Amino acid sequence: MSDATTGPIRIAIVDDQQLVRAGFRMVIDSQPDMSVEVEASDGEQALRELARVPVDVVLMDVQMPNLDGIEATRRLTALEHSPKVVVLTTFDNDEYVVAAISAGASGFLLKDAQPEDLLAALRTVYRGDAVIAARSTRRLLQHVGPMLAGASTVERPQLPDDLTPREVEVLEAMAHGLSNTEIAEKFFVSEATVKTHVGRVLAKTGSRDRVQAVVFAYQTGLVQPEDLLGG
Repeated sequence: MSDATTGPIRIAIVDDQQLVRAGFRMVIDSQPDMSVEVEASDGEQALRELARVPVDVVLMDVQMPNLDGIEATRRLTALEHSPKVVVLTTFDNDEYVVAAISAGASGFLLKDAQPEDLLAALRTVYRGDAVIAARSTRRLLQHVGPMLAGASTVERPQLPDDLTPREVEVLEAMAHGLSNTEIAEKFFVSEATVKTHVGRVLAKTGSRDRVQAVVFAYQTGLVQPEDLLGG
């Protein structure tokens, strides 16, 4: 990962539509703290390019020829020093979002997102402080929550015994799409305290990042999809 004090956030754009890539590049390269280092039109090309050019965050479309974004994400996140992957999606392909998140994606972004939302998502995913803007997370979870809840068809995982009551509350809040700031306000604690709780939740649940913890919360049944309907 780049040191934010010495260089820009290095971005890769993987999408089979050249106009989409050009649009994202124009927005990203307009920022002094970001740089597009790699463009690819499918998963195979992305893996080849990323093997020689390191990046911090990959914008990954899921439906592409040759090698789709789901398998490309799975292979990327299996690497020792893997970049964060943000899935590009629409509400029309929720199944792909669930599969990509299960493959290790660190977040998701609507393809028609406003430029400021795109840039905010890249920065927050890069920092690891949050998956994406909480409002977008909450909206998309309303769509994919039922599939996340049903993703574990063999045996439903259990919450670790060593999770404290407060850590369970924090995990539940994360699954509802709350940001660290919102969780701090909800429980009347500092944001630094929330970050500590989130770190412990990730460690105890074996989650590589915040999104994986949210998937875990749904699969255990801690959060039900209907809980979000009024969110």
